Parts: sequence; structure tokens; C-alpha cells
Amino acid sequence: MADFVMNTEGEYGGQIVQELDGRFFKDSPMNKVYKQWGDRLLFIDSKVVPGSFQMNTTWYVHAPDFRPLPYHEEHTHEYDEMIGFLGSNPEDKYDLGGVIEVSINGEVHHLTKSSIIFIPGGMKHLPLSILELRRPILHFSISMAPTYSLKRTEEGAAQLAEYENKDK
Repeated sequence: MADFVMNTEGEYGGQIVQELDGRFFKDSPMNKVYKQWGDRLLFIDSKVVPGSFQMNTTWYVHAPDFRPLPYHEEHTHEYDEMIGFLGSNPEDKYDLGGVIEVSINGEVHHLTKSSIIFIPGGMKHLPLSILELRRPILHFSISMAPTYSLKRTEEGAAQLAEYENKDK
């Protein structure tokens, strides 16, 4: 008898997510534009695995010509969040391979190194832009809540409206 089970087999295999469950993004307006810069990898929340908190992972593979990224406008959450950007350079694990612009409570940061950002609940954060991309960047966000929710600030709502009305 084997001392292990493969991947999602076994009694606790349902706790493991190895493929993107697309039904949660199929009708999302963000999903239509997301592919212009990213390739969503894995996603988990309490709808995918009951009892879990929310985590999203995406490979950033293109630097689009627009700023900020649509649906990444300034907002807040009631819960704490971790946001990460990890470079893919095997020669230098801290080389981000690009430049990410992110705002934390109105303070704009240009990230060029692998980074993890802690955002306390209630703190304004974003917009987010990919300014430069020389190699793929692994992006993740972890929300300390069963599902993702946000409250756009006035500025974030205006940024979203500008994006949604630009072709009208």
C-alpha cells in the first residue's frame, strides 16, 4: 500500500486546487480585458473549497499600453489583504523582471524587486499598472475573507467610469 495519494485523490484531495475553475469568471467584465496582460493561474475561495479564504494567482505576461489596469482602481476592503509580485528570473530571485506601479493609501510605489505588500482592512490601495515587463511576473492576492469584495473610492469609481466610457 502506498504512503501517498496523487494530486487531488484521497480523503483530503478536495482541499487541493490544481486547475482554474472558470465558472467564477466567465461572465465577469474584467475577464474580457484581463487576457490583455495576464494569464490567471489558480483561484480559491469558499465557493471553490468550503471554509477557505480567497486567493488569486496570475502570471503577468504583457505590459499593456493603458494605465491603470482596468478593474484595478483605488478601493478598500473590510478585511486585510496581501498582494504579491514575484519575479521569474532563476539567476536572481529578487529581480522582478519589470516595473509595477501600485499606490498604497495614495503613496505611489514603483516595484522592481519581488515584493509582498500587506494592506490592512480599510486602507485605500491601488490603482495598479504594469509599466514594464521583461519576463513573466507571478502576481497573487490573498484576502482574509471567504470571498472577495471591495468598495471603490470616489477616485477609483471615476477611473472605472472613464475606462468603461472610453469607446462610447
